[in-house]
Amino acid sequence: MESDVPILLFDGVCNLCQASVQWVLLHDKAGIFRFASLQSDTGQQQLARFNLDGENFDTVVLVVGSRVYTRSGAALEILRRLGIPWSIFSVLIWIPRPIRDAVYNWIARNRYRWFGQKQECWLPRPEWSERFL
Repeated sequence: MESDVPILLFDGVCNLCQASVQWVLLHDKAGIFRFASLQSDTGQQQLARFNLDGENFDTVVLVVGSRVYTRSGAALEILRRLGIPWSIFSVLIWIPRPIRDAVYNWIARNRYRWFGQKQECWLPRPEWSERFL
C-alpha cells in the first residue's frame, strides 16, 4: 500500500523554492510533510513515477500516495494541508487552472532573476533533517 505522507519536491538550487520549503517547515506544526529536491535521486524517482520532466525544474511537485499535484495546484494543496489559517487560501482553487498556472508560470520563469540561485542544493537545519528524503 502506498504512503499518504505528502512529499514536497522542490528546486534545490532556487532561493525562492528553498525559502518556501523553510516556510512550510515552520508552519507544518503536525510535521506531515516530507521533502526532497527535484534534483535528488528521490525527486527523480518520483518524477519518473508520474512521467514528469526530470530535467526542467520549473514547478513544485506534491506527491500524496498515487496523486500528484503541480504548479498552482500543488501550492494550494500544500496550504490546504497546513490547516487554519493557511487552508483558507485553498479557496483560490476556484480560479480556473489556466489563470492560476499563468501566474505561477510567470513567477517560475523569473524566480532566479528575482530571488537568485545557489550552485548547490540547500541543506536543512539538523532538527529538520529527518523530514528530508
